[in-house]
Amino acid sequence: MLPDSDIAWPPAPFDRAHKAMQVWDAWYAGDTDRLAEIYQRYPAYRPAQFAGGLVGRIARFFWGRPNLQATKRLHVPLAADLARGSSSLLFSQPPRFVIGQTDARGDRTAAQARLELLLGGADTASTLLEAGELASTLGGVYLRAWWDHSISDRVNMGSMSADCAVPAWRYDRLAAVTFWQSVAEDTSSGIVWRHLEHHAPGRIHHGLYRGSRDRLGQRRNLLEHPATAWAAPLIDSTAAIATGINTVSACYVPNVRPNRAWRHTPGLAPLGRSDLEGQEPLLDALDETWSAWMRDVDLGRARLFVDKAVTHDRGPGSGAVFDSEQAIYTTLPGAALGSLKDGQPPIIPQQFTIRWEEHHQTAAEITELILRGAGLSASAFGDDRSAGLITATGVNSRDKLSETTRDQKINYWKAELAPFARTLAELDRVHFGSRIELKANPEVRWPVRAQLPPLDNATRLATLKTADLISLEQAVRERNPNWSGDDVNDEVTRIRTQVAERLRNQTTQPAPAPR
Repeated sequence: MLPDSDIAWPPAPFDRAHKAMQVWDAWYAGDTDRLAEIYQRYPAYRPAQFAGGLVGRIARFFWGRPNLQATKRLHVPLAADLARGSSSLLFSQPPRFVIGQTDARGDRTAAQARLELLLGGADTASTLLEAGELASTLGGVYLRAWWDHSISDRVNMGSMSADCAVPAWRYDRLAAVTFWQSVAEDTSSGIVWRHLEHHAPGRIHHGLYRGSRDRLGQRRNLLEHPATAWAAPLIDSTAAIATGINTVSACYVPNVRPNRAWRHTPGLAPLGRSDLEGQEPLLDALDETWSAWMRDVDLGRARLFVDKAVTHDRGPGSGAVFDSEQAIYTTLPGAALGSLKDGQPPIIPQQFTIRWEEHHQTAAEITELILRGAGLSASAFGDDRSAGLITATGVNSRDKLSETTRDQKINYWKAELAPFARTLAELDRVHFGSRIELKANPEVRWPVRAQLPPLDNATRLATLKTADLISLEQAVRERNPNWSGDDVNDEVTRIRTQVAERLRNQTTQPAPAPR
């Protein structure tokens, strides 16, 4: 149920998780102002740098140091690249939802067609891509069902980020969840209006609250704000909308588990682990390395130190200028050429060395550590600069870490998507009159490998087929991993028909005449 009194928001212990997610989100967004705000919460003169514990550790962050000389600071968006790469590894080819032969009541073909309409479109694929990025960044993501007859003729799936949700668990499974979003905020007075949406089995409760940045405030009528007025005529006496089913109309997909930081904290232990958890010092060091590299570039620009005698006076108070295009300089009266100091020439060039190799190697090593900490290989991002000429075996070995991580994450997604797909089908039957009635969860099928090159895949399957190590049916299934069983069987039948016809044509052709 939704709270009826003013409480701290987010409530404990989820306030701890929310603070950590704010840090990860700042790295993901590449917001240097937020990073500086997070790591500069201490005085400019920093005795904390000599302290131990969390304060001393944060104070020594590159983004936590005061920029007294206004030097250039460069941010490398590796956290965003990491989240995008992790999501692409999972959902560049979206999964397919398939109803088993005996898992539907009534016409299975019609049920499969409706399920593909619900979950087989481009909207679902894009939602999963977005959810994959959020899960990688924040340690997990929520999926929720929504329906609106004025917008869509079916039930839809949407993603909700983990930093705007308060879950309730039962045996580490989601029993209920409260989503919130700020619908209005007055920066001058600090007043924040929030819309809370509580998903429980069979019901969705809605509430509007007027509070502050860290307090929920008092509950108000939904009609008091246009962002929630739509729900006012739909709720019952308990401020809830009946879903018509007995399951929760939302689910939580962890990125990976266990959560190292909170595995002993009640309420937080079931949360997933972010790919950025523990990576913050390395991300900070990468920014410091690139900033130092760019500082070397700035300092390495060619400069000329010239004697005052070879400059042109611009008049009192206007200084002097040096004409770099002048070709001939005359000697000064009564002095030899070179009047700077001890016979030095009047023009001295200066250009510092740019230590690009040292900076490049340092940045590459830090990047490798970050990717390895997230369970990814550089090749997953198309970075083959250091690969050289390698064999296919070398490619597979190099990609093994990413593929292992992909298989691990797919299992978490399958465990949640299968029952959630059944929930969506039940909601669609209740609210849109579809005839999908499932006796079991549909099967979620992922491609065998994300974006495997077609030529490599064909070569591999041809080799296995020639050696009689794979059947025709299995070869077709691996070639088209998103196909249903019926699609695979139809393709096998077509291939066998074509092969048989080709053999008949070969046997019926007349033999060549003897010479």
